[in-house]
Amino acid sequence: MKENWDLVIKPHKGLLDVDLKELWDYRDLLFMFVKRDIVTVYKQTVLGPLWFIVQPVLTMLMFMVVFGTIAKIEVGTVPPPLFYLAGIIIWTYFSDCFIQTSDTFTTNANIFGKVYFPRLIMPLSKVVSGLVKFFIQLVLFLIVYLYYGFSLGSVPFQFSLIWLLPILVILMAGLGLGFGLIFSAMTTKYRDLKFLLQFGVQLLMYATPVIYPASNLPDGTLKQLMFYNPLSHIVESFKRIFLGEGMLTVEGLIYASVVTFAVLILGILIFNRTERSFVDTV
Repeated sequence: MKENWDLVIKPHKGLLDVDLKELWDYRDLLFMFVKRDIVTVYKQTVLGPLWFIVQPVLTMLMFMVVFGTIAKIEVGTVPPPLFYLAGIIIWTYFSDCFIQTSDTFTTNANIFGKVYFPRLIMPLSKVVSGLVKFFIQLVLFLIVYLYYGFSLGSVPFQFSLIWLLPILVILMAGLGLGFGLIFSAMTTKYRDLKFLLQFGVQLLMYATPVIYPASNLPDGTLKQLMFYNPLSHIVESFKRIFLGEGMLTVEGLIYASVVTFAVLILGILIFNRTERSFVDTV
């Protein structure tokens, strides 16, 4: 007599296979992990979720003192708090997605070894929870933005470019997720790599126009190298939308989109391959 099973678990047919229907079926689990990331992390802290606001404010103040007052880096006609906050919130979303997804296998080894669910749920939950944090910080930025808008009598907001904002957020999420999936395979074998990644992300920030305008760089090899970094096009486009200053080009956004797609494909390939045998390594 043939037995009828409620659930049949099968291995991946290919390294690039992503079962979107299965991911949708486990959406409740995704939301549970997102809630855990947002609530549990700050549950026993004094300020709680207010850290979402405190962190960018403190970082902005530090940038104003170190890079604005001491290093005297010009930020154009934009008020320094607005300039630094714009770079901080978009960059923080990328760095959080990258660092947190790169540790997927080692952090969740116990869960992966006991319960079945699509493994991509875990890194995706980091991207979604980071999105919540991003929008909270975006509200903070808009409050500061409106304050300077009323005090200066005008706001440089580019209404005709607002449709680009979702695209920029998707590109940042895609790059963070893709790079995180790639390095997640390495952190299963080399645990200390996660510390190197945190340092590397900090260095990458200085190679991206977060604390300085790209227009400050002299034309030449250095400026050209900076724009090989796809993150530069995203950050500059974000600043162009809200601050009216930034080097936004169609070619740059196309380049960033192509790189994001390639990184995501490579990340999924490596993630699926590592998923098959990571339990033996962790």
